[in-house]
Amino acid sequence: MKQAVLQVGMAQYAVGHAEDMLRTLGLGSCVGICLHDPLLHIGGLVHIMLPEMALYQDKANEAKYADTGVRLLVREMERIGASSVRLRAKLAGGAQMFAFSGQSEVMRIGERNVAASHKALQELRIPVIAEHTGGNFGRTIEFFCKGGALEVRTIGQGTFSI
Repeated sequence: MKQAVLQVGMAQYAVGHAEDMLRTLGLGSCVGICLHDPLLHIGGLVHIMLPEMALYQDKANEAKYADTGVRLLVREMERIGASSVRLRAKLAGGAQMFAFSGQSEVMRIGERNVAASHKALQELRIPVIAEHTGGNFGRTIEFFCKGGALEVRTIGQGTFSI
């Protein structure tokens, strides 16, 4: 079977099988949430931009927010046969890309995105088995559906497999 590379843009998601690889570029404060069903080799990736849909007026795109994006991804994975009880999660991103004076909660969007991602996954009882989050650098990630490996390439910090 030939490997397909599925590109996932900001506020988008994709689901793949077996040999597919899911990729998203330019994670700064955004978080890439990868879900994996190890039995069926089904993987999913959502590139969230913001923590909670209720805090914003734009309600048109569920994939944009951690709380609704995780649920959307789980629904799509279940639609093609994955089981939510088998799902495992890996996260990357959530950086603080710019320095701001003061400690305004509003400006710490990366940290808030990571926390909201954890909360959404915990509500669905999906364990986070690995993450590469925080810092002040961007990331590109590639998620392999067959084995659930996540490769994180960073700007200036190297490449990591988690």
